[in-house]
Amino acid sequence: MRRRVKSGASPTFRKDMANNTQGFSSTFGAIMAAAGSAIGLGNIWRFPYICGKYGGGAALVLYLLFVFVIGMTLLLSELVIGRRSGHAAVMAYATLKPKRPQWRYIGLFGVVTCFLILAIYYVISGWTLNYFWESVNGTLSHITSGTFDAHFSSFASSAAMPLVCLLVFAAINLIIILCGVQNGIEKVSKLLMPLLLALVVLLCVRSLTLPGASQGLYYLFHPDFSLLTAEGVLAILGQALFSLSVGMGVMVAYGSYLPKGDNLFRSAMWITACDTAIAILAGVAIFPAVFATGQDPAGGPGLVFIVLPSVFNSLGTVGSILFGGAFFLLLAVAALTSSISLLEGITMGFGEMLGTGRKRTSLVMSVGLVLLGIVIAFSYEGGLFSSFRPGGMTLFDWFDKLSGSYLPPMCALLTIVFFGWFMPKDDIHDELSNHGKERTSWFGVFYYVLVRFVAPLALLVVLIGGIF
Repeated sequence: MRRRVKSGASPTFRKDMANNTQGFSSTFGAIMAAAGSAIGLGNIWRFPYICGKYGGGAALVLYLLFVFVIGMTLLLSELVIGRRSGHAAVMAYATLKPKRPQWRYIGLFGVVTCFLILAIYYVISGWTLNYFWESVNGTLSHITSGTFDAHFSSFASSAAMPLVCLLVFAAINLIIILCGVQNGIEKVSKLLMPLLLALVVLLCVRSLTLPGASQGLYYLFHPDFSLLTAEGVLAILGQALFSLSVGMGVMVAYGSYLPKGDNLFRSAMWITACDTAIAILAGVAIFPAVFATGQDPAGGPGLVFIVLPSVFNSLGTVGSILFGGAFFLLLAVAALTSSISLLEGITMGFGEMLGTGRKRTSLVMSVGLVLLGIVIAFSYEGGLFSSFRPGGMTLFDWFDKLSGSYLPPMCALLTIVFFGWFMPKDDIHDELSNHGKERTSWFGVFYYVLVRFVAPLALLVVLIGGIF
């Protein structure tokens, strides 16, 4: 029998949620939305770069092992917590452990983490909108090779355009969230995810037809175990764990929207497979073009806004407009599918906790995100606030480090400890088996090995590695 505890949210909030978020209407819609949340900017540039830097095919095999074993364990835990409780992050823990209200602070920690991540995400996503516009209107095609670094610095440190792009991107997210789960998130995800796949496949086809493209594939897939260092293993593990949007409470909220008869293991497998496939295809689209045009494949973060525009320019004016426009549209779509899930997690988390309506919560949170995003954007090198350097870092770098290396692994570690050691095992099995309807011969290994020991130790390693 499925056990539920009464919600602590106010009647006003519960009525508002009932009118706006009935949950996903189908398993396909749920998978598209959750996969969209997992697929973000990091899939497009960071995953291929990490694979190329740390052994190509050797790194890829290790990544697949990590993401399908440890990453999926974390993903499943958050989906189970969400669907079992029927709530977003904060109230989910209080509902599952009503006699220990202190557990709700794990959810609150996740929502705060989500807020900080989304603030800096808005800034970077706004940059993708600017570069998409500059690609299609031909601005980037007229910039000479070798000056893209100066062009990006000039744009990022200016007062006007980063702000305009941030506001536009934030407004798009707010409109989608105000439309609700089915009419907003689900419909947009069903539209954007196929578009994202079509764009990345189109870019792959064009990239692979360039002379010398085979060198890029060799860089990405050739197994070179001599490059697979301890630092590389840590980077691959970190990418695998946090590529799936775990450790932020987002998947807890999405889990509460999943259809009750949905097979959670199968859904988690599809989400993980979609996330990994897009990451690999992004590498196939990027690195053959980089090598074909003689650019540096070790561009890291600067690969997107500095190296790749030069690659597109080498294809001629038309090639720069079409190829560059498609790539930055791909980035913008990937950013949007992730950011709407982050805003939804924030809206539901704070809304349930405070008892405020969906519209009011999303509006207030969006204003707060924009204000924090403005501070972060203007703290970039050369910006208005760049001289303020706590700990010797700009606020931009400080928030990037905090939201990327420290908070998500801490939140994920607390979540998996709660899931494996404090949530009743029978409740977990009941949810994963759909009340005995699904076969779960794998449950013993999943619960006693992966959940209780392997995943927590992996998160601890990533957390310690990020600190030191």
